[in-house]
Amino acid sequence: MQSKGKLLVVDDEKIALKNLVHVLKKEGYEVTGAQSGTAALALIESQPFDVVLTDLKMEKVDGMQVLKKCHERSPDIEVIVITGYATPGSAVEAMKKGAFYYIAKPFRLDEVRQVVGEAMEKICLKRENRQLREQIESYEGRVKIITQDAHMLRLLEMAKQVAPTDCNVLITGESGTGKELFARYLHYNSARADGPFLAVNCGAFSEQLLSNELFGHEKGAFTGALALKKGLIESAEGGTLFLDEITEMSPAMQVKLLRVIQEREVLRLGGTSPTKVDTRYIAATNRDMQEVTKDGSFRQDLYFRLNVVNLHIPPLRDRGGDVALLCYFFLKKFAALMKKEVTEISQEALAVLGSYDFPGNVRELENVIERGVAINIGGAIEVAHMPDNLREFSVRAFKKRDGRIPSLEEQEKAYIRWVLNEVGGNQTVAAQMLGINRVSLWRKLKGYEMDGV
Repeated sequence: MQSKGKLLVVDDEKIALKNLVHVLKKEGYEVTGAQSGTAALALIESQPFDVVLTDLKMEKVDGMQVLKKCHERSPDIEVIVITGYATPGSAVEAMKKGAFYYIAKPFRLDEVRQVVGEAMEKICLKRENRQLREQIESYEGRVKIITQDAHMLRLLEMAKQVAPTDCNVLITGESGTGKELFARYLHYNSARADGPFLAVNCGAFSEQLLSNELFGHEKGAFTGALALKKGLIESAEGGTLFLDEITEMSPAMQVKLLRVIQEREVLRLGGTSPTKVDTRYIAATNRDMQEVTKDGSFRQDLYFRLNVVNLHIPPLRDRGGDVALLCYFFLKKFAALMKKEVTEISQEALAVLGSYDFPGNVRELENVIERGVAINIGGAIEVAHMPDNLREFSVRAFKKRDGRIPSLEEQEKAYIRWVLNEVGGNQTVAAQMLGINRVSLWRKLKGYEMDGV
């Protein structure tokens, strides 16, 4: 069985040490015992540990010295201090010096198991976050789609294969999923990478203005045409033209574009002789192409010309594993732009973001992180830094766990824990917020074995 983590248990009482080592080994941890602070220091120096569980009062080298040595060795080691001489002062001192938790003797073994489990979970989260940041570092300086989703990775592999072929590509997907980013990825992985990449939103112009943008005009073609103007099709010579929201193009414009693609030549407005063009076309839409061709609003022959290869980008709600990765990517981006020391996103905030459906997709997530950095004075982005709709959502989010819907008991426990955290552990205020009396809350905490919350 794979180890759940590596533990060091330090206690100068032989029986207590033996019992703790035995109990924690049964939990699946790789456990090493040390019967003195001096032995513990030597072990910490010679091998890595995830969590150290140490007695406070020991001869020569005490628990505080063990704690100090752990943090000198690695800031990631979590230290749990146990003592039979518990005082408020010693607890505060231990926590100030970076202890993960302070347990007073006599302790319950269930309490030790829980605290060790929470410390190990924190270690795992730290490692995951570091891996995310390292992964993001590798994306710097080039067009890269930020993903670890299996379906997205297959799409990227297809895009990489298609990019050098020079065929036209139709990219479909909801607004905000990153269709233009995919278009740029295709361009920069093709032989046209040194040529221009030009983009136009076909829904942003009237028919006349779009015609002028795409095809250009000759000098004197109309009042105010004081000079020759090359259109985007001609300007993208040797490169790529990205036609966003292609389904918003009028039927008359579709006919003109179809001819340009077929004949590989463009005729400027007011011109008499066409100009040969070598341009690749990538189109995108958030509409159902089958429907718009069926109802006649989009020409079927143009659809076939553009849809040589189709890349359909899934919405962010179907790529749950990408949310944290994208969060850290945008965090780094906006912290650098705003020159702010915001380097983390709290686990509570990540949990809310991971449960949210993101109707605005990646663009909406980017806005959420940008806002979080903008209103943050430093440290981590918390739920409090999120827009109102997400803060409200954090209370009512019902996230699947391990592929199953959580039980009512699990939801109630999670909600009670969240309310208690929000009010700083004040059970009287928490009971008022929950709409129950304090005795009822106390019974729930006991029943759910949450009395340590």
